[in-house]
Amino acid sequence: MTSVSMRRVDEVPDKELLARHAQGDPHAFAELVHRHRDRMWAVALRTLGDPEEAADALQDACLSAFRAAGRFRGDAAVTTWLHRIVVNACLDRIRRKSVRPATPMGDDATFDAVAPKMPDPTDAHGVSLDVRTALEQLPFEQRAALVLVDMMGYSVDDAAEVMEVPPGTIKSRCARGRARLAPLLTHHRNRRDSKNVGGVEGGGMPK
Repeated sequence: MTSVSMRRVDEVPDKELLARHAQGDPHAFAELVHRHRDRMWAVALRTLGDPEEAADALQDACLSAFRAAGRFRGDAAVTTWLHRIVVNACLDRIRRKSVRPATPMGDDATFDAVAPKMPDPTDAHGVSLDVRTALEQLPFEQRAALVLVDMMGYSVDDAAEVMEVPPGTIKSRCARGRARLAPLLTHHRNRRDSKNVGGVEGGGMPK
């Protein structure tokens, strides 16, 4: 068997890397993780909101994927399979920590983006922290759906594959999650709108 190290990485598809790992290639899994670790890390960090917890969840996910490679059926993209394992690892950590449930909020408000772009780039860090804090108050299922769809750019159908639920369930979770986030992040929208009043002449950024 030809080792992955003997070929250019970009010539080896994900599914072949996974198959080669299952067959005993010592380099295949490392190459697969190297290729996808940034997005796996982003899913873990945005879902858990804590870098240490996210690092532990990612480590758990990589170990699970390493062990489960032989059971990969090939009916989904490897990225979908990996992200599903990451989401499950995050859920396991949340369950172990017994995170408190979200505070009930009205569902009549809507929020057009999980992480809105602010006119003032110096506000970006504060917005990120506020969004992270707000996400932590959502039930896990809503939080994970929003991370995948609104923050990671997954389609509803792909997010449904990751979470192994119908697409309609993802749509519902996203809608409810956005409604719960809206009152927590209203102050950012108000500040953005006030800075944009009057366009450039009013001191805001041009639309």
